[in-house]
Amino acid sequence: MIKIGLYSEDRTLHTLLSSALGKDFEIFLEADEDGMNLLRTAGDCDVMILDLTSNHDSLQERIGCTQRLMASQVPSLIMADDALRSTAFELVRSGAFGYCRRPPSIRDLKTMLSRAYENSTLRQQLQTVQQQLEVPGNCDKLIGSSPRMQRVYQLVHRVTNLNAAVLVTGESGTGKELIARAIHNLGSRASRPFVAVSCGAIPETLIEAELFGHEKGAFTGTVGAREGYFEQAADGTLFLDEIGDLSLFTQVKLLRVLQQMEFNRLGSTKLIPLKARLIFATHRDLDKLVAEGKFRQDLYYRINVMRIEAPPLQDHPEDIPRLARYFLRQYGQMFQKPMEDIEHAAMALLQSYPWPGNVRELENVLQRAIILAPGKIVRAEDCNLNIIDEGDVDIGDIDDVVDIGDYHPAGSFERQIRDHKVKLAVAAVRENHGNKTLAARSLCISRAYLHRLIRLAEPDTVFEQDIRDVANG
Repeated sequence: MIKIGLYSEDRTLHTLLSSALGKDFEIFLEADEDGMNLLRTAGDCDVMILDLTSNHDSLQERIGCTQRLMASQVPSLIMADDALRSTAFELVRSGAFGYCRRPPSIRDLKTMLSRAYENSTLRQQLQTVQQQLEVPGNCDKLIGSSPRMQRVYQLVHRVTNLNAAVLVTGESGTGKELIARAIHNLGSRASRPFVAVSCGAIPETLIEAELFGHEKGAFTGTVGAREGYFEQAADGTLFLDEIGDLSLFTQVKLLRVLQQMEFNRLGSTKLIPLKARLIFATHRDLDKLVAEGKFRQDLYYRINVMRIEAPPLQDHPEDIPRLARYFLRQYGQMFQKPMEDIEHAAMALLQSYPWPGNVRELENVLQRAIILAPGKIVRAEDCNLNIIDEGDVDIGDIDDVVDIGDYHPAGSFERQIRDHKVKLAVAAVRENHGNKTLAARSLCISRAYLHRLIRLAEPDTVFEQDIRDVANG
């Protein structure tokens, strides 16, 4: 049975349609916008019929309500008398599924309602499939289709069933643990334990006992024997995060375990074979730590058999819309506040922000935006990026996401700022002899943002020849 929400003040029309449409349709009448919204959120509306008559006392207000109702995901049919035919066509062009005359032809109305319902059902099924395929390459909860993320997926699939050590590097908040879990879940150990340990969160005096376990009385305060993380992981996966925070003393202990493939609890001489697959991660520069004598070179060689880099979010901003909508659905459900979408200006703002906290920061911003949003659409003002330490987001940077020609006319203050940024980008590339990575570092911006700045140059700028030179090498 197809549930129809009828937005009308005409009870006679409701009675007529309820009788004429038959048992395959159930009609619910609501005379005001709030009632229709409640009908939609209650799930009692598969298709809406929005009734317009030229004798409404406040016709423009009625049309405004109709347009707001059309913005929902429920398909809508406009029913209007001949005097409002042109208005009905405008509403169809604005997103309504179709238009029927008032009074309607019941046969035509049935056909239109059925088609609208089928169209909506197919769209929902497609959205479900897209959500199931949200993660390209079936890499667990990793999200993104950019070249940088595709490279991560390729490496994950390459190492899933290997017993070799894997080192995951990247800034905080880039999803290093998600990469480790994807390796585990896609491999032959998926049904075995996955144990994640943050080495930096364990005090130095306890790290050895936590990793390897201890026997009763091994040191002051022990009540009984305890399995360490190596034993808890059994023949699954042990993920050692922030490996760069281990002291040199603990590094020696870990190195011996990796060399001998066995360990013993504190207070015991019984050797226990190492069966778990080991994945390591760090946000620190291990090469630099090795050079400074703060990380053992032999241990570095042991853990750096296969290396996967989790890219910072500012290096693949094209993945931000997909990530943002993923968090919108996830936390909308968690907060019991279903959300529909993110408006264009808000998405442009998210794509222009540098994200020093990476995906974790984006996740926190979306949680807050959902809470602040008065409706089902996240607006730019809901994305309060000033709550993060990076408080001074340059709204002018939105230029690199939207069509700047529509927003900043030549000679405007914003246009002059944009052109100055382009000039700085070109000069930095020149000064670094074409090396864009060094140029981006000199400006304290990402390489991806440097490229976007260069692409922003227009033929009427005074930097045209400079841009052409940089683009050509």
